[in-house]
Amino acid sequence: MSKKIKKMAWAPATLSEFDGVRFLHLDSIWVQGAMRIRKPQHLELEYIQRMMVWMLWRDSASLREGHAVQLGLGAAAITRYCHKVLRMQTTAVEINPTVIHACRIWFHLPEDDKRLTVYNEDAARWVADPERAQTVQVLNVDLYDHDAASPVLDDEAFYANCFNLLADGGLMTVNLFGRDASFARSAARIAAVFGSDQVWSLAPTKEGNTIVVAARGVAVPEREELERRAANIEAQFDLPAAKWLRLVRPLPLSIINQLKAEPQT
Repeated sequence: MSKKIKKMAWAPATLSEFDGVRFLHLDSIWVQGAMRIRKPQHLELEYIQRMMVWMLWRDSASLREGHAVQLGLGAAAITRYCHKVLRMQTTAVEINPTVIHACRIWFHLPEDDKRLTVYNEDAARWVADPERAQTVQVLNVDLYDHDAASPVLDDEAFYANCFNLLADGGLMTVNLFGRDASFARSAARIAAVFGSDQVWSLAPTKEGNTIVVAARGVAVPEREELERRAANIEAQFDLPAAKWLRLVRPLPLSIINQLKAEPQT
């Protein structure tokens, strides 16, 4: 049973279906997630696929190892994938109980078991718990409300708690999207915590989602090794990892210069 927070009024989860795909909404036109009905473990949305780009930064032999955490459940696509396909220890944190209920009814989210725990909690409080420090290898952050205007949590204090949550060698991916979102502002906040040499991004999707990757003390291998990893991911998991590799960019020089210009505390 999901760990719960106190009862509040939440935007109701609703669904739509088109051409064999089921979409999750929060009482609005904005899509919060999607699932191909006949292939529930397939990652349907391109930006969700790109949230798995952390796989390139992990050695192929240990790709499935460790604890994967999702902040923001959406339609449970990443949670299902980490739990059912990668078979990792998997945790999801979702503040809206109607989303958890909808995912269990409509989006094949299983009940909690030895490898899966779903918390009905505030992600900011969850990551700030010092008892969870350095217990996570993979952290996927996709936190939006029903308006999907900008990330709900997007300040240095939050990203500092995300950094503390990660074990050495841990990786975080963040979905940046929305009319009020700013890639430069968010990337600078992430880089201020993780270090400019530990932050990368992918080119935006056609819908405007930009995925940022941040690492805690990861040494990036040579290009040949990354290409081998991409080929392994494509062969084992049918994900477009070679395309990800072409789309990965270092932090823009303008942001690095901005960080250098800021007074050190």
